[in-house]
Amino acid sequence: MYFLNIKLVFVKSIEPNELLNHLEDNPLVDVRTPAEFAAGHIPGAINIPLFSNEERAEVGTLYKQVSRHDAMLCALDIVGPKMSGFVKLASELSFKDYIIVHCWRGGMRSSTFAWLLNTAGINAVTVKDGYKGFRRYSASYLNKDWKYKVLTACTGSGKTELLWSIKDLGEQIVDLEELANHKGSVFGGLGHIAQPTTEQFENNLFWTMKDFDINKTVWLEDESKCIGHVFIPEEFYSKMHFSPLVKIGIPFEERVARLVNEYAQFSNEELAYGISKITKRLGGDNAKNALAALEKGNYGEVARILLWYYDKAYTRSVEERRKLIEYEKEFSSFNTNIIVRDILTVLNG
Repeated sequence: MYFLNIKLVFVKSIEPNELLNHLEDNPLVDVRTPAEFAAGHIPGAINIPLFSNEERAEVGTLYKQVSRHDAMLCALDIVGPKMSGFVKLASELSFKDYIIVHCWRGGMRSSTFAWLLNTAGINAVTVKDGYKGFRRYSASYLNKDWKYKVLTACTGSGKTELLWSIKDLGEQIVDLEELANHKGSVFGGLGHIAQPTTEQFENNLFWTMKDFDINKTVWLEDESKCIGHVFIPEEFYSKMHFSPLVKIGIPFEERVARLVNEYAQFSNEELAYGISKITKRLGGDNAKNALAALEKGNYGEVARILLWYYDKAYTRSVEERRKLIEYEKEFSSFNTNIIVRDILTVLNG
């Protein structure tokens, strides 16, 4: 059938590196399946799937096992009854120039959807190379020669609070824990919504940095490569891991108090589960003592036992990078303004 071979050459497309310039006044529609969208998507995109997860699997199976022709016929049978619904959904979107449409690699799904909208009188363009092109562009952007400074301190020292105070003074920051919905320790998921996929974390990381000035410092909090079940991109982590360190110290008992204030609000069952996950590294006796203190409601003692473990691991990590420390100071108490202003005064001259 001749119409199956029509090429949709009249649908305009924009380059992935130009996408950001068009999004302020124009909506982005992702026509991939809900499963693809959940695995990772461009922040702010609206998912209007051309196929359901099952439908795409059916079309794909026909394409691989039967023929392209049969797969196309099946796709048309699926999409046909949905076309008016797609137009109605798109009609509810406000835009200045056009609706931007993308699929996985800028192929038939986005071209078909954009063609439909244009045919219905709604201006639409596609993204060249689709989501795959965006991912390639965002990876290259993150791998640029950024200048990082890494704020490091023992657990309970208020690094995240300091990081945001640095931002308040006009500096560029990336809160990796916020992007990962996790504080990094075995208790880091408490009080947070579900973590994103690693792919979505990478997308969110790019989105956070997309308007940064590459000639200015980007401040980060010292992290391990894995935050909960999310992994920091390899090249980004490597550069971060070997960037200049800004090391501060807070009195031990003040750190204990901060941890109690932060975590005692959670149930003993949740805290006990966290302790159980590090029993081997904590040591059998220490784990038992921590659980016993927890049962008695002695949260300060629980924190002291756990800090023994975390401080030991932290000290080893920092000592391996001691040559990278460009600022180091012990403070008698935690005062955000005093600490941050001292750091910036010393480093900025």
